[in-house]
Parts: sequence; structure tokens; C-alpha cells
Amino acid sequence: MEVLIIGETCVDKFVYCEAKRLSPEAPVPVLNTLYSVNNPGMAGNTAANVLALFPGAKISKYVPEEDITKTRYVEEKSNHMFLRVDEGEEYIKPFKWGPTVDIMIGQADIVIVSDYNKGFLNNLDLKEIALKSKLSILDSKRKLTDDVIKDFTFVKLNESERNNNPNLTTRNIITTLGKKGAHYNGELFESPNPQDTIDVSGAGDTFTAAFIIKFYQSFEESPAIKFANQKSSEVVARRGVVTPL
Repeated sequence: MEVLIIGETCVDKFVYCEAKRLSPEAPVPVLNTLYSVNNPGMAGNTAANVLALFPGAKISKYVPEEDITKTRYVEEKSNHMFLRVDEGEEYIKPFKWGPTVDIMIGQADIVIVSDYNKGFLNNLDLKEIALKSKLSILDSKRKLTDDVIKDFTFVKLNESERNNNPNLTTRNIITTLGKKGAHYNGELFESPNPQDTIDVSGAGDTFTAAFIIKFYQSFEESPAIKFANQKSSEVVARRGVVTPL
């Protein structure tokens, strides 16, 4: 099974701190660093999830050379995030077509597009990728139209993203609803094991990877959505950006 992942990548950096007092200069806490954890994020986290769930998968990536860094300052005891600082988005260069990319897309059994709308992909790129893919899923943060997404096999949006795209009418959209589960083609697929959320970072990448690989194995939507719900519920119950155990 060959999986091609296209999209922006980042370093997800979590700086865990303790907060024992307020600053005398402003009504904000003073954070003292305890330790930090770095993980691959965005398309990099999608790839990590594919490998964690299906170690035999052969993964290729077409991503920008430039990485974004997302640094989160988190109070260690409560897991409360006080601040997130993003750096590097302004350096992302646009996607470039060429014979190598066409071959990669054509040869892949599955194409996963992690579109974080940071300047790497545009609407025409998305349409072309969908047309050239055998089996594809788009996880996108941009404003979408039916024309852009109609040729993807599936489109994964969270509840907020779906509400921001109320005019979409295609039937290939899976809407994730947190601990409630996921909605697809008029049916609610409840989470089999709803968990109290500790950290939602990266959970969408887990759902996308789990769903499309499971779907490839059976070509049945229902068991694939249920599997993705299960794996997503596992990661939100743990701290930081993690992959299913």
C-alpha cells in the first residue's frame, strides 16, 4: 500500500511550565519552563499517524522545504495553554507541478491532502490532485466550493469548518463532531468510546489517517468511520500531539 501525503508541515512544540505567581507588570501569570516536547505536525503528524496505525504502509510526502513552528506555552499541571506562537508561515513557497509529482500521485494507492491554507496549495492545485488520484481525502482549513472538492473521494471537516462552509452540497463530506462522533451522508456515527478531552491538538490528523487507510482495506465507509472515531477518542484523552497506541 503506497500513501502519498501532500501539504504543509510544522514542528509542534509544547513548552510545559509552572505558574506560581502573577507578574507585577501586568495581570498575566509568570511562566517558568519545566520541559519541552517537539513533534512533527500538520502533514507530518498525518504521516506519523499512518505509520502508527499501519506500520506496513509505504509513505511518500510532497511538502514544502520550509517548516512552520507552532510553540505552545502550557501550564503543566492543568494542561491550560496560555499562549501559542506561530513562526515561518511567511516563508512557505507554492506547490510546483512537474512530471515527478504527476507520477507520485498516479502511483499512490491513497493520496491524503493536509491543506492548512498557508500558501502551499491553491484551489487549482486541489482540483488537479483530486482528478489525478485513485483514492483521495482532503482535510482543509480554507473556504471551499463544490467545484474544488467534488472529485475528492472524501473531504474531512470538523464542525466549525463545516459551519464556515454552509453552501457545500457534495456528498463526500465527513464532519467530525468531537466526542459526539462524526456525520456522513445524513447519518451520525457516534463515538464508541467518548473521552473527556485533554488536548485536541492533532486529533483531526488521526481521524483522517485512520479513516482513509481503513476504507482502503474494505471500501466500506461505516466501519472506517467507526475505526477513525475510536482512534481519535484515544488521542484527545492524552496530552500534546500524539499518535494512537
